[in-house]
Amino acid sequence: MLRRAQILEQLRHGLIASCQPVRGGPLDAPAMVAALAQATIAGGAVGLRIEGLADLAATRPAVSVPIVGLVKREVAGSPVYITPALSDVRALAEQGADIIAVDATLRPRPVEVGALIEAIHAQGCLAMADVSTLEEGLMAHALGADLVGTTLSGYTDYSSKQQGPDLELVRALAGQGVRVVAEGRIATPLQARQALDAGAFAVTVGTALTRVEWVTRGFVEALREVTR
Repeated sequence: MLRRAQILEQLRHGLIASCQPVRGGPLDAPAMVAALAQATIAGGAVGLRIEGLADLAATRPAVSVPIVGLVKREVAGSPVYITPALSDVRALAEQGADIIAVDATLRPRPVEVGALIEAIHAQGCLAMADVSTLEEGLMAHALGADLVGTTLSGYTDYSSKQQGPDLELVRALAGQGVRVVAEGRIATPLQARQALDAGAFAVTVGTALTRVEWVTRGFVEALREVTR
């Protein structure tokens, strides 16, 4: 397990590659995810975001960079699906996550955000709070989250819907002294750089790097527009 200061220094102003394949697609296999992770590191990524215990278990021995681990699963009576339970925190730590990401929105939830962050720190890991608004980010920061991600901006009923990354949220959080990870709808190198310019501590990119089906579909649809 990497030390906290070492992890943060490795991630500072760098690219975190989110290796989460299209579920049910041809790359949806732990060995494939580990290979995607290694490929992004070869390209210069300084960290990884890996979802699912099997994918994390396959990736951890293959890489030495910090890994943000999470699980996604539905919970009855709650819209929260990113690492919703204390048992998820323990399982991710056991599989070698350095950082554990949790949904830190203000929606109804099975476990309070503060309890999740406390549990993450008890496991010796850093806590990353995925939020959708400034209020949520500041709350998570006050509760001790080491990193705050703009991951869920536009994905809650009450957050701003936009085509590209929520750079205003990045700027607002950074302006309040929050160590913010820009994440969500970052599709180009220019947008990634704009996120850093807005004050991001680090930038996470997923679909544009590792969801080959979705990237390909974008090119195909653009060509169809010309031939219609």
